Amino acid sequence: MSTPTLRDVAEAAGVHAATASRALNPATRGLVNAKTARRVMKVAEQLGYRPNPIARGLKTAKSGTIGLVIPDLTNPLFPPIVRGIEDILEPAGYSGLIVNTDNDPHREQSQIERLRSRQVEGLIVATARVHHPLLERLHDEGVVMVMVNRRPEGVDVPSITPDDAAGIELAVRHLADLGHTRIAHVAGPQSTSTGVTRARAFRAAIRTLGLEDDPRLTATAAYWSEDAGADGLRVLLDDGQEFTAIVAGNDLIALGCYDVFHERGITCPDELSVVGFNDMPFLDKLRPPLTTVAIPHQQIGAEAARLLLDAIADPARATRSVSLPLSLVVRGSTARPG
Repeated sequence: MSTPTLRDVAEAAGVHAATASRALNPATRGLVNAKTARRVMKVAEQLGYRPNPIARGLKTAKSGTIGLVIPDLTNPLFPPIVRGIEDILEPAGYSGLIVNTDNDPHREQSQIERLRSRQVEGLIVATARVHHPLLERLHDEGVVMVMVNRRPEGVDVPSITPDDAAGIELAVRHLADLGHTRIAHVAGPQSTSTGVTRARAFRAAIRTLGLEDDPRLTATAAYWSEDAGADGLRVLLDDGQEFTAIVAGNDLIALGCYDVFHERGITCPDELSVVGFNDMPFLDKLRPPLTTVAIPHQQIGAEAARLLLDAIADPARATRSVSLPLSLVVRGSTARPG
């Protein structure tokens, strides 16, 4: 039995081939009478018709694909962001191609070149160093991009980010309200825009709340990882710094702090309180459950996809960036100082 064609679907549905094509494409379905579109889709299903995206791409010069550039797929932050992106792309007739860069600039460049060779119509990029020459070059070459959860300097592209500064202030204010005056910060990598923003916000919140502003109470993790977070807290403890609470750059860094608590016999929150950032899944299962700043991950992904679709539809559209509000989830890892 031969494979059904678009013409077969059109003839069986009693419509022109162009009408059938529009009805079967989510991006153009709205141009067809709803009743007609339903009839075409029903006939296509009955005949077992499957659109050929390659043929459609050759005809329209559009691939219907978007590249998603993720720095670390093992980080629980990113799957819900990707889910939010897919929730918007799929109804619009697009699919996403995901690449993982392992936070390696050379791997990032090669992965993005592979995406471009597949004719993706745009990129949603979650990797951003403070200075990012590759993104600057792609922008100069006219590649349609949206930054998600990151905002590098010197690249004027749409972005969707959590309000990191407000989130850090929520964490510091919570600890101050509990009575903590010497609060440490295990910051994220200062080569990343997020690490820089959150570290600056921490110092600003300390000053705003009139707490002890001691630069020695900040250690920097080399990576956004549990091991690097543990190393950062060890530096503070080995330097003999006195503090009763910690604001971690993210939840993975906070998990590293838990490792050090166990390693050195420190009781949390009786001896040290800790606040994370991101609200990854399963933090309520820790002992004690982690207090953290919650990010609306899925909403971030959805907004990023909307911004990209807007940019694809109108490349001359003015650059628009969105900052989403955050909330504090108070659990058992914070208490009044012992």
